[in-house]
This record gives sequence, structure tokens and C-alpha cells, in this order.
Amino acid sequence: MACPFCEIVAGRLDASVVAQTDYALAFLDIRQAVPGHVLVVPKAHVQDIYAITPGLAGEVMQLGVRVAQALRETFDSPGLNLWQSNGAAGGQEVPHFHLHVQPRRVADGLLRVYPHGAPSPSSRVELDALAQRIRRLLPHDHGVPAPRSIP
Repeated sequence: MACPFCEIVAGRLDASVVAQTDYALAFLDIRQAVPGHVLVVPKAHVQDIYAITPGLAGEVMQLGVRVAQALRETFDSPGLNLWQSNGAAGGQEVPHFHLHVQPRRVADGLLRVYPHGAPSPSSRVELDALAQRIRRLLPHDHGVPAPRSIP
């Protein structure tokens, strides 16, 4: 089965395009969880966050930031979610990296991060040990383009 996001990028499936760059495309999700629910995807097929290059991820995020700013102005929403899922256990439904950008209102019913209440804080010893484990396996920043000028 063909990737629906690749089909949208190629113009073979319809989409309500919001914005695009040379490397990323933003369009309205066909299933509007909230009005203004936008998906931002790389134009190249990339399955998930584990396969995307840092440079391409930066392009997708930069377009996501532009979309977020437009959504805030369009909907006068007091909040916003950026949501990105990987693999079936993470809730990824389309195996093409995508960033959900969703304007939010209090009690809109869309998402509760801790449906059973926030967990108790972990101890600093536990957190420091976990951070050390993660740091040991953190990839180096090979292939990351130099940052663009920041105002």
C-alpha cells in the first residue's frame, strides 16, 4: 500500500495545504481532532524519528513553528500541542514522520497527559543515573547543518 503522505506530497491525493518549503509540507489533517489540526511532514519519505536526519527534522520543526504562530493568530487559542508519535506502541498510524500541530483550549477534551493524575517526582539519584545511561548512547551531531542566523 502506498504511503498516503507521499501521495499527498506527489499531488496524487488531495490535501488542504497550509504551507510548504523545499523539504516540508504542512496540510490540514483530514480528521480534525480540533479545528486547525495541521500535519507537518518531510516531503521525502522518512518512516519515523529514528530515520530522520537532524537537518530534515529541523526543516520540519521550523515549518511547524511558523504554522503554530499562524494557528495562534487564526484561532486566538490560549494553548497549542506539538505531537509526534513513533511505532505502534507510540500511536503512530501512518509510517511517515509527521508532526501534529494543534491549537488548544482549556477542557477541549482532546488530550490529557496524565489521565490518572501526575506521577510522583523521581529522586535526583534515579534521574541522574537515568541521564547518565542516556548520555552514553546519545549520537554525536554528525551531519547537522550550521545554525541559521538567529535574531
